[in-house]
Amino acid sequence: MPHMAQQEWTEVELHGGPMDGETAYVRTDGPDPGTALISPRCAYPGGRSIYEPDPAGRWTWRGDTP
Repeated sequence: MPHMAQQEWTEVELHGGPMDGETAYVRTDGPDPGTALISPRCAYPGGRSIYEPDPAGRWTWRGDTP
């Protein structure tokens, strides 16, 4: 079996948008630092809310996607 790289997950607090104040586990070792989380309060039924770290490292809402 080939060696599998261990994925690194970090718990972050979300700021702004429909998930403001909630926490989520995100991967911090990938090439894309953002995440799209399924949210019942998203602007689109069944859609996702997009969060990305800002320059200070705070995970802020960037918008919703269907």
